[in-house]
Amino acid sequence: MKTVTRTSPAVRGKPIVDPESVEHDKLRFPDFSDLLARLRFSTSDGRIWLDDQRMLLIHAKSLGTLRREMIEALGIDVARGFMTRMGYHAGVHDAQMARKVRSRTSLRDMFVVGPQMHCLEGIGISEPVRLEFDVARGQHYGEFIWTSQVEDEEHMRHFPIGSEPACWMQIGYASGFSTEFMGRQVLYREVECQSMGHSACRIVGKLVEEWGEEGIEDLRYMMPETLTQHPALPGGRPASTVGRPVEDDGQKSGPVGISPSYAAALHMVKRVAPTQATVLFLGESGVGKEVFARNLHRLSNRSDKPFVAINCAAIPEQLIESELFGVERGAFSGAMQSRPGRFERADGGTLFLDEIGTLSAIAQGKLLRVLQEGEVERLGDTCTRQVDVRVIAATNVDLREEVRAGRFREDLFFRLNVFPIRISPLRERREDIPLLMTHFLTKFNRLHGRHLTGFTQRAVDAMLSYDWPGNVREIENVIERGAILAPENGAIDSPHLFTSGEQFGEQRFEVGREGRLVASDPASLVSGPDQACEFDRVSRGVNNLLLGDGNECENVSLDEIETLLLKRAVERAGGNIAAAARLLGITRPQMVYRLKSRGIVHDGD
Repeated sequence: MKTVTRTSPAVRGKPIVDPESVEHDKLRFPDFSDLLARLRFSTSDGRIWLDDQRMLLIHAKSLGTLRREMIEALGIDVARGFMTRMGYHAGVHDAQMARKVRSRTSLRDMFVVGPQMHCLEGIGISEPVRLEFDVARGQHYGEFIWTSQVEDEEHMRHFPIGSEPACWMQIGYASGFSTEFMGRQVLYREVECQSMGHSACRIVGKLVEEWGEEGIEDLRYMMPETLTQHPALPGGRPASTVGRPVEDDGQKSGPVGISPSYAAALHMVKRVAPTQATVLFLGESGVGKEVFARNLHRLSNRSDKPFVAINCAAIPEQLIESELFGVERGAFSGAMQSRPGRFERADGGTLFLDEIGTLSAIAQGKLLRVLQEGEVERLGDTCTRQVDVRVIAATNVDLREEVRAGRFREDLFFRLNVFPIRISPLRERREDIPLLMTHFLTKFNRLHGRHLTGFTQRAVDAMLSYDWPGNVREIENVIERGAILAPENGAIDSPHLFTSGEQFGEQRFEVGREGRLVASDPASLVSGPDQACEFDRVSRGVNNLLLGDGNECENVSLDEIETLLLKRAVERAGGNIAAAARLLGITRPQMVYRLKSRGIVHDGD
């Protein structure tokens, strides 16, 4: 879908109609009422809710004071990075809300939730100059005029007119919202700003690759702490720590993401990299532990030495010792020549031991000696060899539990657990998914010689709603599958991605008729045979009503549908009536009334 909006910057609010692109009645923003209905003030527990997100009212002057103190204490680059990323994450969450609030409207009405939230959240007025986007073709161009900007007002309260724009938080918001919406990295830049002396602020947004070199300087403020070293500023203060993209070393690209947990992991990597400490990466399979390990090696003073990786689970138990420590000729049948092990090959550099929890007891004992003494002994040899190796280990199992079960040596665990770093699963950092989609689409376009334009809105919605049990490895494989199946010069759609019955939360989905994702086991949505039967009957009735399918005549009343929705909301909220009410978009008193009127027993919150 492509939508275009143009408004005269000279006479704002009066649309200019382009008959070839959009109808006049589509130029107006939709009514705010659906967004206002999601805003709730709960005086009983001191919370403000916008849909299912907790909000906070703060004084504008407090925000201005915070900006001033950050600039004075940390420097303008660091302060700008913090504020931009704060806005970016807010934009991501509002884009997710927009899909729920306006799921039945046009893509344009869904997108303009962002500019409308700009006003609703008290930031200022956002008016479109030009808006063009096509999710399927991967095209985006947005131009807006901002007035009454709170960031400008507070910045100019403390600082004089300058030469750089100051709407950092809202530039991050626009970029985060558009990136989440498009499923590709979109960068907005402020080309005019009131803090620079202009009468209003003007922003322009495009796909990041379309900006070229001029967008790189601004893009770094969207990224979390960098994986590159920065020299210290005079006086001992570190230089700006906002990130720049990590260059590929030709083997594997660096980590991709912007979520808080991703940023925290990068910060830990940067802190430990210059030291000689042993590092233990923890996390589920596929989260990218080896990618983080490689970047840790790049940052260390061993970066010009070898990085040697071994997957302990992929080596047979009888060969793991020879692989790690080497073998002398004649040590066993078939050992025709002497061969150094991974420790010797990594001498002076870094050895990465993946899936270390699978090592045998004998190998664990020898590994412990190497870590303690810094020397190895080849199988069949009579002498030891000194090695200078930094060990980085990784595991997807709970080593403490393995120690308690007697399957892993406690002394080795404490030797490895010097500096643990947890890499969060992808389902806990969904903000990273659009960036990963863009990253892997670019990779496989180049690898397979394809010219795919992007993802359809249906594909974006499916990617963001899936839990990704295989984490980054799975999303890489799914996008490669889509890059192979999608038509040349076209967009990747959900049927190209989810072709093997992937599980969406508690549901198992398949690609059904007309390429839609449908539940293959609807009964899994409810617990117990009675509720499963009820759900199955009601869902058939709803399908008959909506699709006009006369093959199965199943009558269902509106009261039955509402009763089932109430039961499911209470179940999903774990019996919390207030939370169940928020799921259904009603107040708690309304929820209690409906439950009582249908004889549904509840125990309160």
